[in-house]
Amino acid sequence: MAIEAIKTKKELSEAVYGFRASRIILTAFELGLFSKLGENSLNAAQLAAASATEPRACERLLNALCVLGLLKKAGGRFRNTKISRDHLLAGKPQFMAGLTHSASQWQTWHTLSDAVRRGTSVIKRQANRKDEKRRRGFIAAMHERASAQAPRIVRLLDLAAVNRCLDIGAGSGAYAMALAQAKKSLRVVAFDLPEVLPLTREYVRRERLLPRIDFVPGDFNRGGFGSGYDLIMLSAIVHMNDAQQNRRLIARAAAALNRGGQLVVQDFIMGPDRTRPGLGALFALNMLVATAHGDSYTAAEIGGWMRAAGLKKIKKKDTPFDAALLIGWKE
Repeated sequence: MAIEAIKTKKELSEAVYGFRASRIILTAFELGLFSKLGENSLNAAQLAAASATEPRACERLLNALCVLGLLKKAGGRFRNTKISRDHLLAGKPQFMAGLTHSASQWQTWHTLSDAVRRGTSVIKRQANRKDEKRRRGFIAAMHERASAQAPRIVRLLDLAAVNRCLDIGAGSGAYAMALAQAKKSLRVVAFDLPEVLPLTREYVRRERLLPRIDFVPGDFNRGGFGSGYDLIMLSAIVHMNDAQQNRRLIARAAAALNRGGQLVVQDFIMGPDRTRPGLGALFALNMLVATAHGDSYTAAEIGGWMRAAGLKKIKKKDTPFDAALLIGWKE
C-alpha cells in the first residue's frame, strides 16, 4: 500500500472522510453479504433475511455498496461485481480473508486519541487465547501478506551453509514453508504458541510440506529455543515488543545459533527520524493502539540489540516491500 503525502484540500478531505468507505466494506464483509449473494441476484428483503438484518437498513447499505462499485443494482435486485466476486467471496482463490482482522483493527484504531494521551493501548480485553475467531482472522490476515512476500524475501538470504532453520512466531508458517521450498535439504522448525500451531499445521498441510517442517510450542518471550540452528527468522515479531523484551529475545535467539549462523530480522526498519518507510510510521500507531509497548524500531536500535547479543557483520537488506531485513552473524 503506497503512502503519499497530502498536498491539496481535496486530498485532505478524501483522507478525512475515507473512513466511510472502509466502514461500509467492513460491515458488509462482517455480515457476509458478498458471500450470501455469491453468483446470485437477490433483493434487499432476501439479503436482510439471510444476514439477520433490518430490511430498510440493509437496503441502504447495499445501495452504498453500489456507489463503491462492489455491487450492481437492477430492477431492485443486487449482484456482486467482478471485484467483489474475485476478492470478497469466501472460498475464492483471491479471497481477502484478512478483512476479518481489519474489522478487528477498526475497534482498536478508534481509541487512537486516548492512546496518544496515555502513551499506550487503552483497549481492555480478556485473555485472547481462547478467542478462536479472532486468532483465525489474525493468522489469515498475516498469511495473505506473508505468503505473497516470503518466497521473494527468502531469495535474498544466503542459504548455502544452512541446514536447519528456526522460524520464531511462525504464524501461518509462510516463511517456514518458503525456506523449506527454497532448499530441499533444509529442515525447518516452526515455533509459536500452542494455540497457534494447529493453524500453522493447517496451512503447511495444504502445501504438502508436513514432512519437512517440525512444530515446537512455546512463548518467544519466555524460555529458550534450544540450539543447533544455522538460521533463525524473526519475521514481523520485534514490533510487538518493547526494547527490553527485544534485547532479551534477540539474545536468546543468538544463543540458539551455531557458529557461522545468522539471525534475520524482518520488519519495518525505520530511518533515524522515524518517518520512513511511511507505512512503518503508520504501523507504529497500530502498535500504540493495539499493544502495551509495541513500536516500529530503527536500524540502530535493532542493530544495537544484535551487537549486545554478540552478533557481528550486521547488515541491512532492502526488499521489494515496505519491510526490510537486518541480518547479524554469529562468529
